[in-house]
Amino acid sequence: MTSMIEGKKADSARRRERVLKALDAAVKTGGDLTVSGLARAARVDRTFLYRHRDLLERVHVAASTPVEEGRVAAVSRVSLQTDLANALERNKRLTARVRQLEKRLSTELGERVWAASGLGAPTDIDDLQRRITLLEQELAATRGELEERTEELEAARAANRELTRALNQPHPA
Repeated sequence: MTSMIEGKKADSARRRERVLKALDAAVKTGGDLTVSGLARAARVDRTFLYRHRDLLERVHVAASTPVEEGRVAAVSRVSLQTDLANALERNKRLTARVRQLEKRLSTELGERVWAASGLGAPTDIDDLQRRITLLEQELAATRGELEERTEELEAARAANRELTRALNQPHPA
């Protein structure tokens, strides 16, 4: 039984050593200073870090410690939270814009379908009214021409009848 306990302690010590090496490497290179990132780098479960409060405290201290001058700034929790807040706000603005565009598209498509169905008033009523007025004017002009030609035809028929009568009457000798 003691060998099993000693084996667990040795395993825990090896994991602890991997976490400390991963933490030192992350601090030196400006790597990921989060519980998940360090657990991944050390190949341990996150719960291992949460069970060992001293390791968890080191992670939090390293994450909140400002970067020394001349070193590459590491991504901090605060900067990530700020980036997340900015991304969420942009997402809200884009969602509102998408809704606005969907509403405009829906309105436009609805108007086109309504016009194509023939149920609503035609959109070109003014054009149709102008066309009706033009056709009425053409009709009036054609009727005027027809009346003139009818009068000319009646006059020609009357002249033809008179000539026919004159030809058919006997000539005085």
